Amino acid sequence: MRRFDLPLDDVALGRLDAARFAWYAGRLYPDASADDLRTVAALWTWFFLLDDACDGPHRASGADVAAIRDGVLHLLRGGAGAGPAGFRGPLRRMLVDAWREPCARMPLSWQQRFADAVAHHLEGDRTEADNKTRGHVPGVAEYVALRRATSAAYVSYTMIEFVTGHALPDAVYHHPALRALAATGNDLLSWFNDMVSLETDRLTSGGHNLVLAIAREQRLPQDRAVEAAVDRWRAAMGRFMRLRADIPSFGPELDPAVAAHVEGIACSVRGTIDWSLESDRYSASRS
Repeated sequence: MRRFDLPLDDVALGRLDAARFAWYAGRLYPDASADDLRTVAALWTWFFLLDDACDGPHRASGADVAAIRDGVLHLLRGGAGAGPAGFRGPLRRMLVDAWREPCARMPLSWQQRFADAVAHHLEGDRTEADNKTRGHVPGVAEYVALRRATSAAYVSYTMIEFVTGHALPDAVYHHPALRALAATGNDLLSWFNDMVSLETDRLTSGGHNLVLAIAREQRLPQDRAVEAAVDRWRAAMGRFMRLRADIPSFGPELDPAVAAHVEGIACSVRGTIDWSLESDRYSASRS
């Protein structure tokens, strides 16, 4: 991060170091080579910095997030020039550097898939920012759908293909069985994160937290809402295990890559749990 002249003092850099973003990359992709781990660690560090820029103390508006989204997508989709003014400076330079290796190695179809996942994520961030600006508190169903975007899990799933070296055909990647598993894995890691960050979210999220959404919609005290969220998480885990067991065969040429992708989705769930408990990013919420 020091190479990109980010406006961070030593204290801020120390907090980011204690957050252990590189450890998160290792948890998500435990079989990545050292070089590939550097790439995904850089990308995930960039994502967390972007998240802080969109939802930090100086919270961005929906229009601000939309401008960032347009600039990021201009870069990822190979646009000429610096792109929209909403995405300039150190964060742009950091993404240019981290994106260089995936762009060189992966086919255009994968690059489009990655960009689409980033677009979905940033559109979720824009919606959340707009909700907070106008005081809209989502209900449970609305929140669950929105959380699947703001988590960036779908972005992380595309990187499974990068570290394994196997880009799945679109028809396989978007097969209903794999999409159902991906959505359920997304819910599991997102809802766990919501419970870990509950105390912080209670003060700052504008109701964008599964526990808070349940409490408001069902008119429950917070401890009962936590129990309801845990019950929902356990039911989702049961569904995840069933979906994982029922993944169909796509033939001997594709099945090893599909198996690696399914394992990667499972790693994203367990990896998020483990990292959330070892990172200082959520220590204030647990204290």
